[in-house]
Formats: sequence, structure tokens, C-alpha cells
Amino acid sequence: MAKINHIQTILMAGVACAALSACGADDIASPGEGAIVIPAPTPTPTPGTPTPTPTPGSVTPAAECPNISGPAKLTARGIISDKRGNSWLNCGLPLRFTETTTLPKAAGVLYSMPGRVDVGTDQGAASTNSVVTLNIEPGVVLFASTGNTFLAVNRGNKINAVGTPTQPIIFTSESNVLGNVDDQTSGQWGGVVLLGRAKITDCLAPAAAPGTDACQRDTEGASGALYGGTNDADSSGRMSYVQIRYSGFVLSGSSELQGLTPSGVGTGTQLDHIQVHNSSDDGIEIFGGSVHPRYLVLTGNEDDNLDTDVGYRGTVQYLLSVQRANNDIGDSFLETDSNGGTESNNGEDVLPRQYLKVANFTYINRSTTGSNGSAMLLRGGADLTLVNGLIVSPNQSCLRIDGTPTVRDADTALEDVGKPRYISVAMQCSSTPYKGSRGVTAAVVQSIFEAGPNSTINYTPSLSSLFINGATETALTATDPKTIDPAFTTTNYVGAVKDSTDTWYAGWTCNSVTASFGSASGNCTDIPTT
Repeated sequence: MAKINHIQTILMAGVACAALSACGADDIASPGEGAIVIPAPTPTPTPGTPTPTPTPGSVTPAAECPNISGPAKLTARGIISDKRGNSWLNCGLPLRFTETTTLPKAAGVLYSMPGRVDVGTDQGAASTNSVVTLNIEPGVVLFASTGNTFLAVNRGNKINAVGTPTQPIIFTSESNVLGNVDDQTSGQWGGVVLLGRAKITDCLAPAAAPGTDACQRDTEGASGALYGGTNDADSSGRMSYVQIRYSGFVLSGSSELQGLTPSGVGTGTQLDHIQVHNSSDDGIEIFGGSVHPRYLVLTGNEDDNLDTDVGYRGTVQYLLSVQRANNDIGDSFLETDSNGGTESNNGEDVLPRQYLKVANFTYINRSTTGSNGSAMLLRGGADLTLVNGLIVSPNQSCLRIDGTPTVRDADTALEDVGKPRYISVAMQCSSTPYKGSRGVTAAVVQSIFEAGPNSTINYTPSLSSLFINGATETALTATDPKTIDPAFTTTNYVGAVKDSTDTWYAGWTCNSVTASFGSASGNCTDIPTT
């Protein structure tokens, strides 16, 4: 994760370059420029030698960019081609969408982000309006040049990026379009940032009270990417059937963006069927708010797969998480934080108290080098309930809990539900499965896990195709998640994928050496041509 104490320092470059006139030619490279493939002149053939006929790709560039509604128009930035002979017209997005508009799926067109791209302007924490919606049609591909490039959906505005199981929307890098990535590529651009008006903690202003309109934060340090408020039902729109590839650009030190960053996002926001692939930081990091993501596929990410902070209170269901193959890299499946700071509004017991609930998850751990030293890290004033989960971590510890506030008994005044709960969770761990620190011993962590009904550490996986439940998993006793939280859907199995007939992950995802989701899914290294 990009730690909370670095949040104030990240993304300043994005705003400095938001107005192109403020940046030199070397500061922002317009996607497609400098990488346009121009065919070399064909040499005169030797007499008697036939001229070779190139194999054409299946995509030819459009003659012009679509005419979208509103004053902010698309800009034709030349032709961009891959190594398979496909060529597209590169249509650059404006730096800010000021009216509701739609990016259509158009033959021979890809859309590029020329730096930070804003959807609307910040309407403030106390606002109730919704001004600009960016609609993105199924099958659209948007790419970013390497660097501090990201999409920011500001408070009081929305994104409506809704793909289909066969036509996902893809956010990726320019190198992916050119065909210059492989299964170890990462960290090429910033990602997608959603900014909402739901409650948060750890306010920028030291005197601001958490959970009020005065409490707001700047997303991972980005100047002007503000979030926070009091509306836990706030909507930042919808993202469904979406891939986010090769994100997590490093700005300085440990300051990075994730693949997807919902910040102060409320329950009116719909996030489902989202894959984050090969982020150099977290797959998804949720800062406060109360959104309920569903059907997540997190593959090859280099820090934590799901990181939650600053008072997030929500549920996540159907989560498939796989660390990268052929590279001993990656940290934890979950990092659940509410660390204490030095201000009165960022202590471990400030409200709202974080409470993460996750149901029906499967995690495949391959790394032995993660800084958390465990498949799951829980610390500070955070509550956690896990139900119907599988943890495959044979070479690393499974559970680490830091800080006595995390393991104390329930306290209504502090919104503390008590010790973390592990219900119908099966784990395969290293010889040291439990870790603790800051007053918490490994023995305490063990006793908490073993108190969980239907949970076991004596799990030997029988998963097929890496993540599909087999006989062992089917025999495990599940718990109805709806008894934990009414926002959950009732299930009768443990893990993310019930059996071979359960194919919610297929088609809209992309394949890599890390994980294959079947022939209906394309390769992460390729851009779809239909």
C-alpha cells in the first residue's frame, strides 16, 4: 500500500502538468506521439525475387475521431499500431470533461489520456448535486503513456463504465497497445481514482472532526483530488466488466497510485466484475467510505491486493486474488489499517471505525518476500470479519495482527465489534502460520482464528485450474454470509468459485502466466481487435 503518512506528497506532478502550457515537451508525452509506427519504404526487389506480402492486421484506423457531446472534444493524435499489424486512430481525451458525454465503441479507434484527466470539477463535501457523467461504451479501450497519468472522477460527478462479459472496457498503458509488455510488466501509469462524499477519518485539517463535511483528504497526495463528506449513500457512478492493466506508477519513494482507488465512495456506487492486473502497488485501495465491491479479480499485483484505510466500512464478496507467477513479488492478500497518528482526528479509535467484511474469497500466495510477512495483515483500530474463504499460502504465514486495539472486546461507544472473526475460513500456511506484534502475540492470533466456527488451518487444496473448488473445498462447511451482513448474497460454499460450472470470471478478464481464465478470455498482453 502507499502508506497514509505519504498521502500528502503524491501526485503533485499530475496537477502541475494538468495545464499543458505549464509543462515542457518532455514532461507529458501525448499517447501515440513518438510511438507512431510508420512503415519503412519498401526496397526495390532483386530481379526474379518476389516482393513479400505483409500480413495485414484485422484492424485499420478510423478516418476521424468520434464527435462527442459537450465543448470538450477529442483530438486526433495520429495512428498507433501494434506488432500484429493492427492500427488504430489515437483519439486523445480532453484534460477535463465539463459536460456529460459518451465515449463510443468505434471501429479503428482507441482513446488516450494525455496526463491527468478529470471528470467534472470538485463540487465539495457538502454538495448534493451530480454534474458530469462520463459514459464509456462496452469494448472501449483507453490507454495512457508512461508516467503520471490517471483518470479522476471528482466529487459530485460520475463515471458510467459498463462493459459486458464479452466486451469489457479496458484501461491500460501505451506500451500494451504497442505490444511492448509481457507478463512481468507493471507500473506504467496511474490508474482510476473515484472521489466521493462519504465519511472518512484522518482529515487533512488537524482540527477537523472525522466523519464530517470538514474532514476531507487529498487522494494519495494529489493536489486537488479531494474526497470525503457525510453522505455514505453517495454515488460516483458504476464500473462493471472492466480491466485495469499495468498501473501503479511510482511518483517518488513509496508514493504510488493503485489500479483502482475508491476514495470516500458511498453505497450508491456500483463496482463489480473488475480485474486489476499487474499494478506495481495495490490492486485496489479503498480510502474510507462504504462502497460494496463484488466479483473482483486481482492478478499479479506487487503490493497488497486489497488494502483498506481511513474508516472504510463496507463488504466485499466474490474475490479471486492471485500473486504473480515466475516472480517472487507481492505483499499481502489483505492489509486492513487504522493506524494511530499524532493528531486528534487520526488516532486508532476515531470514528467511523473501519470494519471490513469479505465473503467468498480465494487467495493464491506465491511470494515469500512481502514486507508484511503474512497473507493477511490487520492492525490498529480496525475490525474484520472473513467468511467462506480459502487461503493458499504454504510458504508464508497466514495471519498477522498488530496492536491491542485490534483484538480487544466489543465497545459500543467506539463502534468496536470486538475481536476479528474468521468464519468458515480454510488456510494452508507455512510452519509459522500466525504472527503478532505491538502487544499481540502469535498465541493470541492463533486463539482468535481457532475460535472461528468451521475454520481450519489443516487445509490441503484440491483446487483445479488454480482456483476452482474441488472435492476438498466442496466438503468444507460454509456459512450463509447474509447472517453476517444483509448486504451479502447467500451462498452455500467456501471460496470464490464454487465448481467448474461457476464461470463468473470468464470472458471479461485477461489471461497471463499468473492465471488463466479460459479460452473466452484474451491475453493481457494483447489489445482486442473486435
